[in-house]
Amino acid sequence: MLLQLLDYLGVAVFAVTGGIVASRKQLDFIAFLFFATLTGVGGGTLRDLLLGVPVFWVGNEGYLLVCLIVSVFVWFFAHWIETLSKPLRWADAIGIAAYSVMGAAKSLTVGDTTLVAVLMGVSTATFGGILRDTIAREPSSIVKSEIYVSAAFAGAGSFVVLVNLGAPQPVAALLAAAIALVLRGGAILRGWTLPGYRARGSR
Repeated sequence: MLLQLLDYLGVAVFAVTGGIVASRKQLDFIAFLFFATLTGVGGGTLRDLLLGVPVFWVGNEGYLLVCLIVSVFVWFFAHWIETLSKPLRWADAIGIAAYSVMGAAKSLTVGDTTLVAVLMGVSTATFGGILRDTIAREPSSIVKSEIYVSAAFAGAGSFVVLVNLGAPQPVAALLAAAIALVLRGGAILRGWTLPGYRARGSR
């Protein structure tokens, strides 16, 4: 039940980020729906295609309904959402936390190895946002120095490790999502980064 809620949460908050991007570009409602849906289900679609399992939203239209509801909400309340502090980045952070766990969990259910499960968690958590930014021609957080993909990696990795150590899935999911959210939140609030590559001989 908790994993299902995290799945819906991931879709919803990523759909919000897609709607925010559409609102900032002053697009029409169909574009709102397109960006919300693309961002909301993009990461999970890639995950299922790579895992070779039925794409999650094809067999459950509830996910598409979530994207539609979010589109309508952002269409009417984008101006209010924008009054919040960094709404796009915080919604993205929540989506990363939820989807990094969901991607890893689904991979484990089909019997994949630990490393594959972590990779699926990372791709599920980041691919929708990458698609959104690429199509909208916006700078993607993935190429910025602040912690982004690393937060997804920490969330997915923590979940897989905790499950392998025997932790109950709900406990592992909550702890792992919290770790990912704290890391991404630190990047948003404090500018946390990991050391970047420096060419030899550079200062």
